[in-house]
Parts: sequence; C-alpha cells; structure tokens
Amino acid sequence: MKKQRNEKGISRRAFLGGTIMGAAVLTQACSRFHIVPRRVLGGRGYVPPSEKLNIAGIGVGGQGGGDIDGVSSQSIVALCDVDERRAADTFKRFPEARQYRDFRVMLDREKGIDAVTVSTPDHVHAAAASAAIHMGIQGHAGDGMRRLAEWIGAGVVGPVREVHIWTNRPIWPQGIDRPKESPEVPPELDWDLWLGPAPARPYHPCYLPFNWRGWWDFGTGALGDIGCHAMDASFWILDLGAADTVEVEAETAPVNDETAPEWSQITFHFPARGEKPPLRLFWYDGGKTPPVPDELKEEGRGLPGDNGVLFVGDKGKIISPELYGGGPRLIPEARMKEFDRPPETLASSIGHYLEWIQACKGGAPAGANFDYAGPLTETALLGNLAVRAGEKIRWSAKKMEVTNCPKANRYVRDAYRRGWRL
Repeated sequence: MKKQRNEKGISRRAFLGGTIMGAAVLTQACSRFHIVPRRVLGGRGYVPPSEKLNIAGIGVGGQGGGDIDGVSSQSIVALCDVDERRAADTFKRFPEARQYRDFRVMLDREKGIDAVTVSTPDHVHAAAASAAIHMGIQGHAGDGMRRLAEWIGAGVVGPVREVHIWTNRPIWPQGIDRPKESPEVPPELDWDLWLGPAPARPYHPCYLPFNWRGWWDFGTGALGDIGCHAMDASFWILDLGAADTVEVEAETAPVNDETAPEWSQITFHFPARGEKPPLRLFWYDGGKTPPVPDELKEEGRGLPGDNGVLFVGDKGKIISPELYGGGPRLIPEARMKEFDRPPETLASSIGHYLEWIQACKGGAPAGANFDYAGPLTETALLGNLAVRAGEKIRWSAKKMEVTNCPKANRYVRDAYRRGWRL
C-alpha cells in the first residue's frame, strides 16, 4: 500500500464539506444523511445496492477489523490504517476497498462516503470522528441492561443510593516510566501517522498495538478502556448525568506523568435527580474490589468474578457478574428464587451494529448516540482528572472545568500537534 501524507491539517472542509457531509461515525454515530428508505437491514436478507451505505474504516486491525466485519452487509469502499501488517487480514477480506494510511487523505479523496467506523487508539479518536459520533458501547444493545432497568424501575430494591463497579483492568502495564531505548520503526508502520495529534516521541514497541491504553499521551487507562461500558447501565437506568464531585481513595497507587496508576479506587458523587436520591458510585480497578456484601457472606460466597456491578438500594441489592449488566441476580439467592419478575417492557435491540446502520439510513438514533454517550464518557473520565490532580475535584459540566482545583484543568483539553488541530 502506498504511503500517503497530508501536512495541511484537518480542515473544516475535510470534515464538514462534501467529503463526509452528514456522514455517521462508528466510535460510532447517528447521521444527518438520508439514503433510500430501507426495506431490509444487513444480515436479515438481501440488501439492494441502492440501499447500502458506502462505509470507510479508520483503524482496521484488531478491534477495527471486527467493527468492519460487523457492518460488512453494507459497501466497504475504503480502509485506512497506519500499520500494514496489523491491517493485512482486513485488507485481504475486502480487496475492492481502496487502501490508505492517512485518514485525512482518505477523507479528502473519497467523495462518496456515507459513514465511517473509527477504531483507533484514544488519542486519534477526536480528530478522526469530529463529523458525527456514536459510541461503540456494545453492551447497551444487550438484554441484560433492559432487565436491570425493569427491575430497578419497578422498585424491586427501592431507591438506589450506591453503585459499586470493579474490573480487572488494566491488563496492560501501568505505573511505569517512558522507555529509554529507541529501536528502529518497523517498515510496515508509519510511526508519525500513528502518533497523529500526540506529542512526538521515539518509537517503541511498548506502545502498540495494545498497550497504548495505559499511556496518558495515547490512552486513558482503565477508566477510558472500560469505564463507559461498566458505567453504562448505571448512567442510563439511574439518569446520573454529570458527577458534581469526584475523589480518589487513599489506597490508589502512585501516579506519574507518563502512565495511569497500577490500580485506583475512586468515588463519584451524583446529586439528587428529581425523585431519585443522591448517589455514590464506587470504582475499583487493578484487581481491587468492594467489600463482599453480607448477603453473599451468609451463603459462604464471594463476589462473582474479577468484574462486576453491585446496585445497593433501600430494599435490597442486585449484582451482575458482567460489566455490561448481563446476568443480574438479586441477593441473597433465596430472594432471587422467590422473585416475581416484573413484565418485560423494554424491547430487545436489533443489534449494536444494525442500530448504527439503521440510524445512518435515517432511522431512529442508535441507543449509544453521542447525545447520550458524550456525557457518559465525560463522567467516566472525571475519575482520571481526580487521579492526576491528587485531590477531590468539583466539576462544572456547564463550563467544562474543575472549579476548585485549577491545576486539574490542564488535563481537560489536549494540545494537538501542528497538522492535527481540530
């Protein structure tokens, strides 16, 4: 694949002009572009060519390849990746798609794109997905979250005042310093394009293809990797909105300027929402977990795994062994056995990728559209602000700033390299 570069930056024309005007982005996104009314969605029968979206992919190795497969019922017209080796399998599966290294060049040259998937490391997402955004929160389409919503909505555990979320992330190195060696860049990788808007630094294999998640310049640690997924059920069901204060517990590991800590314990405080009482959300990562509830101790059981969510209400508790909210159970088990489930009133999703495709064709907004997913992401990442500030922070969602700790505000917005500014 020919190397292609564009040093003129990301122009407004490139994002909002004829290139992808009205396009949807899967980072993901609902669109403002209307195609021929659909009769059949991909995966459920024949789709006439006139009803297929022209989709381009940005970052198509690894998870990105899976995202392209998820929307392959449509027309895959262009694929972009900075690493030829990493993207080789996806390129092979879609031989008719034009190949690029620089997504800016792709968006300038491809005039017929209707929708774009973005599966890059975190630091490139904003630059690549500025036109239209829909988060890839796969669990939001699951039935488990719908059952949770029905149970909590029916008052099965009463008003919820606490949520505890624990995860085995990070499953990559954190709490480490920058490497001192500077090995040669592999010939199949365009290191400068991989860096994108991030500050320049020498290549090292410790950053990619996966471990970028732990580095502040490229990722956002455990919270950025799994926080939006793990907090999704709470945020949606309990109408959480923005936290007003966030604080880091004393047990959190030491913090440095290069990587997120090895583990953290963070408490998010949410104000009352109408009739819903104030709520505290306790976050545990790096193998840290909440105290085992008495209801489980009585039965000689512990927490159900390395990841999970616990809802604590005035009248009981619900525990899920999955961060997406799947497989919810009332505890103790005796209560679950006698539980008279409320009616299932929330219809099943047509599927994560099909929601996006339908939205791109002028249908209903996807469940994780950015009106919902933007504030969710904002809330999850407040934990990183508190971690890096090293103290309790007060957040103004309206002003998008920390009001009590000015030093924390330097982490709210990145300074992009020349040629990548939004």
